Amino acid sequence: MTFTPSHRGGSGSPLVCLHGFTDTWRTWDLIRPELERHHDVLAPTLAGHAGGEALDQPVDERQILDAVERAMDEAGFETAHLIGNSLGGYVALQLAARGRAKSVLAFAPAGGWAVEDSSVATMLEQFTAVYEQVKQVAGIADQVVSTPEGRRLVTQLVAVNYEHIPAELLAHQMRGIAECEVPRLIEYAETADFELEGEVGCPLRIVWGKKDLILPWPSYEARYREGLPEAEWIELDEVGHCPQLDIPERATQLVLDFLD
Repeated sequence: MTFTPSHRGGSGSPLVCLHGFTDTWRTWDLIRPELERHHDVLAPTLAGHAGGEALDQPVDERQILDAVERAMDEAGFETAHLIGNSLGGYVALQLAARGRAKSVLAFAPAGGWAVEDSSVATMLEQFTAVYEQVKQVAGIADQVVSTPEGRRLVTQLVAVNYEHIPAELLAHQMRGIAECEVPRLIEYAETADFELEGEVGCPLRIVWGKKDLILPWPSYEARYREGLPEAEWIELDEVGHCPQLDIPERATQLVLDFLD
């Protein structure tokens, strides 16, 4: 399978969509067509992920931020509305602190946990375990997702509702995990402080699924609750880590209502 560095489509005001850790830009497939009816959408692949720029040595999060800024520059976006999920939500907040955002909507942004939270190490270990498991079966991803049981297995950490997610997209995401530079990114994350580089002065909406199994609500949002007092918070019952996959129609409306 070929992984591409970005997707661009639609017309209107600029909108940049940033995927989560181990994912690809195609995580937005279920909501992107409707967003493109209203916006000029750029969905880049983050550095270190399948289709994105390779990471330098040593790894530094600024490589990821700089790569997104270059993609925005090439698209002619001095600023844009930013939406991001998980790692992409954190990247969106950092880009806002750099002055590149008209607004930010973050689905379960990474980095919101308290500095002393010992469970973060367990969360990172979980990513490593998933990566190792998926690498072993990525070559037969189409077979894995050909049954309801297989589709439930590969979505259990990211979505409560999964029946509507196309098997082809799930197979793509499995292969994307296997191609991601997970060990190097995990090694960096183990010592990173995830502090924002500056003030986030634009309109901000943070959305969190109460059934998030990767960044559990509410403990992993503590730092953002305190540090982003102007943010609008929305909590979703019976929704997991990736609302854009879990409840695409509702997620689309959350984005468009906010941008309107």
